[in-house]
Amino acid sequence: MTRGSRMKRIRRSILSRIELPILLAGLALAGALWSFMELVEIARASTPHDLDMRVLLAFRVEGHPDTPIGPPWLEDAVRDITALGSVSVLVLIVAAVFIYFLLAGQGGTALFVFLAVASGQILSSWMKVGVSRPRPELVSHLAAETSMSFPSGHAMLSAVTYLTLGALATRVLPGRVTRAYVLLLAVFVTLMVGASRVYLGVHWPSDVLAGWCAGFAWALSWWLVARLPWRRLFPGDHNR
Repeated sequence: MTRGSRMKRIRRSILSRIELPILLAGLALAGALWSFMELVEIARASTPHDLDMRVLLAFRVEGHPDTPIGPPWLEDAVRDITALGSVSVLVLIVAAVFIYFLLAGQGGTALFVFLAVASGQILSSWMKVGVSRPRPELVSHLAAETSMSFPSGHAMLSAVTYLTLGALATRVLPGRVTRAYVLLLAVFVTLMVGASRVYLGVHWPSDVLAGWCAGFAWALSWWLVARLPWRRLFPGDHNR
């Protein structure tokens, strides 16, 4: 087979895989990236956005920016929720899933999960340094943080991790209702983690929105990579 004919076969193989879900995913990816770039402009502004300040203050007792709203136990509960997006918890989850897939003889899937989350962590750290937005000083911080504020690493990495794992789970779970439940659960946990960062006063709301957009876009990008017909593109490689 000549090189030209093989390239034509590859193009036909890729085009045959372009389905409605992939087209919708592409539109969603474009929307998430556009939203993220708009939020970057807000983060780089010399003064905080008015909506950022109003939402942040809405989580504090009026006239007392050091006192969060709600009963005394809520602050501890929010700290527990925010831990679901911490590096240590996500590393434990990813390590457990990675080992499971290795034991199940699915080394490719194990590598896929590791690369998706690890690259997301690198990207998050790079963006924090690139934008260099300081943490909000409008309210007191209810959790200790030392890194830059934009984007929220908790929001981004929880989106990458939980949405990636949720998407993988839907490939083996029976029934549409069960698959929808798992995906909704992944989204719910991601949203709760992000909201907890604003409640604790360690992020502007736009930081969290940017983290969600970036995390969603990154997880969706890896989902699209997983949809490529690797075995048909590389028929001699049976380990993909």
